[in-house]
Amino acid sequence: MDKNIFLQLGLSPNETIVYDFLLTSGESSAGLIIKKTPLKRGVVYNVLKSLLEKELINQKKSNRVALFLPAHPQKLWNFIEATEKKLNESEKILMANMPNLISSFNLISDRPGIRMYEGRDGIVKVLNDSLTTKTEILTYADIEGMDKYLGEENDKYVEKRIKLGIKKRGVVANTPFARKYLKNYDENVTKIRLIDEKKFPLSLEMEIYDNKVSFMTFSEKKIIGVIIENEEIYQTQKSIFEMIWENATPSKKIITPKPSRFEAPVLEAK
Repeated sequence: MDKNIFLQLGLSPNETIVYDFLLTSGESSAGLIIKKTPLKRGVVYNVLKSLLEKELINQKKSNRVALFLPAHPQKLWNFIEATEKKLNESEKILMANMPNLISSFNLISDRPGIRMYEGRDGIVKVLNDSLTTKTEILTYADIEGMDKYLGEENDKYVEKRIKLGIKKRGVVANTPFARKYLKNYDENVTKIRLIDEKKFPLSLEMEIYDNKVSFMTFSEKKIIGVIIENEEIYQTQKSIFEMIWENATPSKKIITPKPSRFEAPVLEAK
């Protein structure tokens, strides 16, 4: 039996040794396991206790001697499901406490917290970071890039944000794609204002929230996500956003859109 299978399922190296031994040798006493494996006495007893708690092995007594035998391999499914549940709970706890952890780190390191990510999975992490905010999110949005590179992940993000009651305002370049996308957009989700695409083109997603500023670039060459946590940077960018917001056009004045540059042109029949 390939022991790497059990390691990949989440068992520790020592648990793997004992579980694999029982699976190949059948019911055994702790003394036999100690004799036939490289593990020391104390380690074997700790591992047996751990495997019993995980319900991966069973115990019975014969002539007052404790014997151990593997449970049905189906129990491995139960173990994986329980592990996955714990990981999901841990992820939620970490997400809720990450701002405080980063703040503590920044205090001892005396520098702004900077995190950088690459690829689509990276910018998804950057996007979801704003779900921890205690403040309104202010954003400059490249709607076309978001739709192309994040699509379904952005839809999931919006659903979570709505459930959490996080408010958001966005400044968007007045492109044909944006006008089409926003034509029937619900402003209860995000309040939108438009700026001139020729004077102020936007080619990234920038979010300002909770003493952080994040950036997500959308490019065929390289996709990068960056989160900067610094109060001065946050306050300055917040002030700039408010100035732009006051001079931007409310989305209610959107005109009938033209086709997006990502859409194939429609040829007229001759």
